[in-house]
Amino acid sequence: MKADCYHNIKSHSIFKYVLKKLHLFKILLMPGNSFGKMFKLTTFGESHGVAIGGVIDGCPAGLEIDIESVQNDLNRRRPGQSAIVTQRKEPDTVEFLSGIFEGKSTGTPIGFTIRNANQKSKDYSHIKDTYRPSHADYTYDEKYGVRDYRGGGRSSARETACRVVAGSIAKQMLKNVEFNAFVSSVGKMELQKDYSELDFSEIEKNPVRCPDPELASKMEAYIKEVRAEGDTIGGTVQCVIKNVPKGLGEPVFDKLHAELGKAMLSINAVKGFEYGSGFEGTKMRGSEHNDHFNTDGTTKTNLSGGIQGGISNGMDIYFKVAFKPVATLIQKQNTINSKGEEVEMQGKGRHDPCVVPRAVPIVESMAALVIADFFLQNKSSKI
Repeated sequence: MKADCYHNIKSHSIFKYVLKKLHLFKILLMPGNSFGKMFKLTTFGESHGVAIGGVIDGCPAGLEIDIESVQNDLNRRRPGQSAIVTQRKEPDTVEFLSGIFEGKSTGTPIGFTIRNANQKSKDYSHIKDTYRPSHADYTYDEKYGVRDYRGGGRSSARETACRVVAGSIAKQMLKNVEFNAFVSSVGKMELQKDYSELDFSEIEKNPVRCPDPELASKMEAYIKEVRAEGDTIGGTVQCVIKNVPKGLGEPVFDKLHAELGKAMLSINAVKGFEYGSGFEGTKMRGSEHNDHFNTDGTTKTNLSGGIQGGISNGMDIYFKVAFKPVATLIQKQNTINSKGEEVEMQGKGRHDPCVVPRAVPIVESMAALVIADFFLQNKSSKI
């Protein structure tokens, strides 16, 4: 009896200790500034702070890092690159602080910063105590009791530049894997061709980043029209990943498509994600939808989108990401202030009339982070 009591007391003490540690662990994880397990990115910084930056942990040693390639990817995302994006002039020059020696990764954390060079914080003084509709202003105040109103602070899409740096390095690690993202719709203008019919070399030849030149020209004109009205418009970005190794992903909670969905939904302004046949698959019968095998393990069709049972099967992975219209309008809107009073406000400053052209490299980068993470995890999946 005494032994049983001692055992129960001891178990209870251990239980309390474990709960305490788990609570501490939860506190450490709550901020949500990190992504990935083995190939892991943690970001920091605000839109109008001194700099933004990040730490990449888990990058294997000996990887040759092409810094010029990283900078090229950043240039694809940076503001001020065309007439249809925000005119904030940021060079977005990345500076690596650690983890790279003589052009190769050392296996230690790769630290980097991107200086903010063109802040105009006064453009946001009018919203210091005002909540912009469909922004994070109100929810940040409710969660933290304080917010950086300058350009959205931490909730600004400027943070995504850090993801592009990490994604670019992830792509360099995945040498044979091809990531091709492009704009597939702007408003009701939608690309009707299947991705297999597209020439991906056309993507970077126009500011919209749509591989159909004729449609891209119409999209560009429409975005300019919307901007002239002080309004914004949404759209979709499609991504195709080729030469993905078989066997990436876990069969239960950490399914490959689930992690891709999480990655895409973590991007600012994203409202939806679908892969493979997506919602169109719900209109089909199983006899139409099943991907039948060839003798070499490939499939005759690819409605699965390269993922079956949460695990890559070697076929192309393709998905679409839906972006809402940018919430900042250069129009008058009714809203409330921090005192709960109804007020009128109007957006000022430099904003994207349509976010999808600059979102293309961000989608690629987040996809690369997911594939790189699973690639490293898969090294221990079997002996």
